[in-house]
Amino acid sequence: MLNGFYRIACGIPQAHVANPVANALEIAALYRAALANGAAALVTPELSLTGATCGDLFEQPALLEAAESALAKLVGETAGHSTILIVGMPLRIQCRLYNAAVVLQNGGILGVCGKTYLANYRSAYEKRQFRSVSEHDGGDIILCGEPVPFGNDLLFDAGNDFVFSCAMLEDLRAVIPPTADLALNGAKLFFCLGADAELAGKSVARAAMLSAHARQLSCICALANAGVYESTTDEVCSGHALVCENGDLLAENPRFEREATLLYTEVNPGWMEHQRRCWSNFNDCAPITSSRTVPTDPVPQATALKYRTIGAFPFIPADPAAMHERSREILSIQSAALAKRMEHTCAGSLVIGLSGGLDSTLALLVCAEACDLLKKPRNFIIAITMPGMGTTSRTHDNAKEMALALGTDFREIPIRDAVLQHFQDIGHDPAELDVTYENSQARERTQILMDLANELGGMVIGTGDLSEIALGWDTYNGDHMSMYAVNADVPKSLIRHIVEDYAAHCEPRLAAILRDVNATPVSPELLPGGTQKTEGILGSYTLHDFFLYYFMRYAESPANLQALARCAFSPEEFPEEEIQRALQLFVRRFFTQQFKRNCSPDGPKVGSIALSPRGDWKMPSDAEWTPWTNISPLS
Repeated sequence: MLNGFYRIACGIPQAHVANPVANALEIAALYRAALANGAAALVTPELSLTGATCGDLFEQPALLEAAESALAKLVGETAGHSTILIVGMPLRIQCRLYNAAVVLQNGGILGVCGKTYLANYRSAYEKRQFRSVSEHDGGDIILCGEPVPFGNDLLFDAGNDFVFSCAMLEDLRAVIPPTADLALNGAKLFFCLGADAELAGKSVARAAMLSAHARQLSCICALANAGVYESTTDEVCSGHALVCENGDLLAENPRFEREATLLYTEVNPGWMEHQRRCWSNFNDCAPITSSRTVPTDPVPQATALKYRTIGAFPFIPADPAAMHERSREILSIQSAALAKRMEHTCAGSLVIGLSGGLDSTLALLVCAEACDLLKKPRNFIIAITMPGMGTTSRTHDNAKEMALALGTDFREIPIRDAVLQHFQDIGHDPAELDVTYENSQARERTQILMDLANELGGMVIGTGDLSEIALGWDTYNGDHMSMYAVNADVPKSLIRHIVEDYAAHCEPRLAAILRDVNATPVSPELLPGGTQKTEGILGSYTLHDFFLYYFMRYAESPANLQALARCAFSPEEFPEEEIQRALQLFVRRFFTQQFKRNCSPDGPKVGSIALSPRGDWKMPSDAEWTPWTNISPLS
């Protein structure tokens, strides 16, 4: 069961200017469609009940009375239904007229949110008819014969993190938008009503503004903007609808549609709660004004993700151009960090163990870039391959050819005899292919690198990546240790793409080697025979990186991680039992291997997900893992 997600809808009806009865029928049709589709809420444009372009007709009592009568029809439309309906209308209170958003549910009016900042510049002249809600005294009003709260301070709480308010698009453009206080008082979703005229390039600016607003307030913004059937006397509206979640554009509709449209997506308000608590300085700000909370009936949760895609590769941009930019940026961060450490320690060389696998390949590229930054020759890098019991000719040859292609000082130091001597010293039977057999090789390699670095006045560069660190898939005081860990914040799935991007922009000889490294199955190569495959033991790194991202970024429970994985991957990619097994292993190893992370070497942070014990992730080494999952334990 997928928990925490809600389907929301932005509806753009065919407007009938100055005809509330016809508009109510259009809105009712959209509401019924949203209801049938399991939506928790539907928002319609600003002044959707009358049309936003009525001009001085807003001063006519006949229009205002017709609007209230049409609203009563929509109130009846929601009877017996928990799905929220939000409509825009002109609201007359004594001698003042307000631009309002009315929130309806289950046959009643929950409250009315008013517009604070009226557009009154260039071609806009809202103050000709309307007054700011800030002029209202904050008390209840009578609407459709019932007292209802009115103001710009209303929060609607449906429980389970579904706490929302309404805002007019123009209010979001204010220097100090009223949404800021509402967010600080607990609103996680804002249903935004707009009647913004379209201009060349304005839709891009509108989307950027809404996205930035959602990021700044760690919230969700869903906009319904007036459509093409508004009056075109001087300007045209496009029916722009979009939903942004914490800076990400989740959904956007085609503009200038001639028919009524509904834009759907699923959102998770609980993620915004976690974002505010753990990933921003949100809680350092105090609201200037208080808010009034209006309880609502619980709204339906989404039982499946029908319109929203959960990224199967959350660390990897989908756009190739963005992936190239991300790759270059990460390499720049890594190499700049290493260059600083080289200068500070007066390092006489960079010593790196080169296995012919993905991680050491990226680390070697970082070393090369750092040497270029400091204008040091590439042979400043001592690249050492240390063939052991399970080293294959493919990885050995790739390591050698890559080191030579990059112009490093390449050395080969076999470890087989030294490890066999060590087995004899500790009384271990070399026929026993156990953890001692494997880890002895990893520690022998680390000893060689450390001792050689001492002799050369150099620095040992760590190669382990974020995925291995998360799972503790490294030998304690073996490949777990280095003098600077350049890959510590780069997940395995991303390393493959960075290496591939590098290959696409380097000379052909090196590119061919890098592509073959990418095509080589991930393996520690510690057992004879060349059949040892890491992902055959741990499960796919694609799954582990997926679990790591959503566990760290949104504090998702293991049960919800399993449900999210089912949304992200097809059964052909990963059958249910494979997801379950990988998740069980991820949770167990993530908890039990913290002792390794608590004494990790320095390394540069390159993304939002990091596990450095010096700041990003502080966790006791002996936290129990079994209470954290309801998945059946592994045998």
